[in-house]
Amino acid sequence: MNVEGLTTEESPMGGLGYERLDAWKRAIQLAHYVYRITKRFPREELFGLTIQLRRAAVSVAANIAEGTSRSSGKDQARFFEIAFGSLNEIATMFHIAWGEQLIVQEDLDCVRRDVSDIGRIRMLSGLRRTALARK
Repeated sequence: MNVEGLTTEESPMGGLGYERLDAWKRAIQLAHYVYRITKRFPREELFGLTIQLRRAAVSVAANIAEGTSRSSGKDQARFFEIAFGSLNEIATMFHIAWGEQLIVQEDLDCVRRDVSDIGRIRMLSGLRRTALARK
């Protein structure tokens, strides 16, 4: 995995459907990475970029999970779109953090790579297309 080699272990909840999705697994890893990076942010950013990044990171995995619980393809697709939007928020805020010298180029590159991977065809975009094809 791109985010510093984090691995997703077996779920203590016993295998809910979304836990088998690569997009959800990678979103969880990204959230852990965002939490680790934002721990290094200055205290004055606690209610700025820190909280915004953490909420967006949690939102990606949460919306994938919630989307899988919806019965209609249209509803599922809506939650996957929200997750995709949160991915783009993370990428944007990491650009800002880099510009403010809160992170290094390697952090920015890692997040951009992961955002791209999670959003790509076989993950989040693929889930959305599949959901929309459902009746």
